[in-house]
Amino acid sequence: MFTILGSQKPSIFKFSDTRVEDYFFEKLDKKREHPSNLDLLGQDMIDAGADIGSGTPYGSALIKIGQAQQRLGAAEREFVRSAMTTYVTPLKRFLEGDMKTIMKERKILENKRLDLDACKSRLRKARSMESQANAETELRISQAEFDRQAEITRLLLEGISSAHANHLRCLSDFVESQATFYNQCQQFMVDLQKELSSSTNLARGGKGAYPGLYPSSPSPSDMPLNSLPDDKKRARVLYNYEAYDSSELPLTADEVIVVSPLPVPDADWMMGERGGQKGKVPMAYLEILN
Repeated sequence: MFTILGSQKPSIFKFSDTRVEDYFFEKLDKKREHPSNLDLLGQDMIDAGADIGSGTPYGSALIKIGQAQQRLGAAEREFVRSAMTTYVTPLKRFLEGDMKTIMKERKILENKRLDLDACKSRLRKARSMESQANAETELRISQAEFDRQAEITRLLLEGISSAHANHLRCLSDFVESQATFYNQCQQFMVDLQKELSSSTNLARGGKGAYPGLYPSSPSPSDMPLNSLPDDKKRARVLYNYEAYDSSELPLTADEVIVVSPLPVPDADWMMGERGGQKGKVPMAYLEILN
């Protein structure tokens, strides 16, 4: 008992010296009163995509990526909540409860040991019979108090093993929550890659995400059955376009329409025709085929 509680501290008490709990409290024990960086990034990307236009490939991609960032932010918050419940809170409860009690009782035991040492010293220095008798009485009392406090501390220390087992289970739950979080993040990004690849035709002709930047020749199926008037041409739509009013014609990527100059020529706009529909269309969204 003297070996355990002498000048060498038991290893359990060195836990507070390593400050492992500080790391977890700093990283996980924080109330998120404001949006996370992922939430802010996602919202900014969504707002930018809406400003550019959800019907454009770039605007649509910004919105999709922004939404994915927000899903990542939500997953991060769920992981933090789970980590708090499964690990941080039990650890904090132990450190602020049982651990404080153990440290308090151990401090009392150290004081009792100092008192006992002082009584032994007085007994060694006693010269008269009366002083020896008094010193022996004090020694017996001090020894009894020390033994009682040592038993209390011993019982508390014996409970450490069960506390360790409980925290080991909590630590396993924490690792499981973290693994779930990273798996969710990976799945979000895989889904996002598939969605972007599908919506922008990343593999189309090896031209990348924006095929309209690389003019291509029409396939035989795109050739007109009948020749068009000289002032009209066929054009392939490069990107989706939402009409802003009734004077404009909405467009769908990859469809072929007939275009002609406006009555009042405009370098940025032409008159588009699809079946019986007519309306202004932006030149930047078209690839003239003939």
